[in-house]
Amino acid sequence: MATLRGETVDRPAVSFYEIGGFPVNPGDPDKFNIYNSASWRPLLKLAGDHTDIIRMVSPVRAQSHLSWADRAGPEARRQFIEEKVWEQGNSRFTRLAYRIGNRELTTLTRRDRDVDTVWIIEPLLKSREEVKLFLELPDELFEEDINIQYLEDQEKALGDSGIVMVDTEDPVCASASLFSLEAFTLFAMTENKLLHPLLEKHSRYLYRRTEKVARDFPGRLWRIYGPEYVTEPFLPPSLFDEYVVAYTGPMVRQIKASGGFVRIHSHGRIKNVLGHIVRMGADAIDPVEPPPHGDVFLKDVRREYGKELVLFGNVEITDIENMPSDSFRKVVRQTLKDGTSGEGRGFVLMPSASPYGRNITELILGNYKIMIEETGE
Repeated sequence: MATLRGETVDRPAVSFYEIGGFPVNPGDPDKFNIYNSASWRPLLKLAGDHTDIIRMVSPVRAQSHLSWADRAGPEARRQFIEEKVWEQGNSRFTRLAYRIGNRELTTLTRRDRDVDTVWIIEPLLKSREEVKLFLELPDELFEEDINIQYLEDQEKALGDSGIVMVDTEDPVCASASLFSLEAFTLFAMTENKLLHPLLEKHSRYLYRRTEKVARDFPGRLWRIYGPEYVTEPFLPPSLFDEYVVAYTGPMVRQIKASGGFVRIHSHGRIKNVLGHIVRMGADAIDPVEPPPHGDVFLKDVRREYGKELVLFGNVEITDIENMPSDSFRKVVRQTLKDGTSGEGRGFVLMPSASPYGRNITELILGNYKIMIEETGE
């Protein structure tokens, strides 16, 4: 919190991002739970014992970008949504069908046993006609059970080992994740008059959520994800104001009005939108990726925007997984130098993501230990 406030700290904060960030249960025997693998236990313990935990918690207890469908009441689900789940081989499939009059929208996802991610096999929206159909869904279907007590319980359980970070999508993410990436990119370029009503539809429940949580759980850090959909090479910076600042900006203002801090999550090429993010009022950004994954160098971002933004990054997960430890230590040292040199609000050493496979190698564990050693934790 001192880092977020721009105060002097005794050492740079260090976070392993999702490791310690997402609440996981290594004791859950579910075959789709990768964290019950014995190889994960030392890494989870390392994060718990030696990192500054930033626990990402959704006020609706959901992490999926499509999870709004699960927040509707049982009656609404029966009326509009049919769900089918089955397992085949080493995969678990989920098909959702949305019935609107005599029409139907369908989406199919797959979760593999040894990979902690959900693959969208069939996106929900595949044409402009289906977007119009989706817009006919009643707003009641998007009503949420916002659980402030859950946030408070998570914070209490952490004690002084870390902080809770309220985790939420923005209207861009809620809209874009209904398409394939290719289809959304084309749609955003050519159908802005139809995209705006879709953004507005998602804005209504997201603004209600943000207002309530910011009011009843004030002064905390938030992570807003979704702006990366409107960055290069997918979309030009000229659309960032139209789609992100216009719709994500009100969420930022709601949070800051209650004394909260806003961290914008955006992978990839952020160089040409950093100014927009600062003007939107954000307090922080992650993961500030260097080339070739991104297009900025940490020292340059620190120099140009470090007084306004706390920088979270800028260690690539591919380096943690593949780089020899001697070389990786040099990368970490340079990152710490670039992130803390000169004037700046603050820096948090953090990888761009975390491993999502079942097996954690000795190289991976050793490189995470280097991050701890070099921050002097």
